[in-house]
Amino acid sequence: MGDEKGHEYRFKVDGKIYESPTNPISGSKIKADAGVPANYQLFLEGKGKDSDRAISDSESVDLAGEMKNFYAAPPATFG
Repeated sequence: MGDEKGHEYRFKVDGKIYESPTNPISGSKIKADAGVPANYQLFLEGKGKDSDRAISDSESVDLAGEMKNFYAAPPATFG
């Protein structure tokens, strides 16, 4: 994708800021960087009236622009 070497992309998971030298980044890499257990579900917080969105392990997320806020939830907490 041609990102500048040394550029860091910032994102939050459960309120803590993390940095990644690569963009886009996969859901599994976000969880790994934040120390989130692999079996937890990752969610991207929606802006304004937008709904929060589940992020799969294989889904790529673009970290450019505004900082993205994620949260993790243990399995079987929904439904």
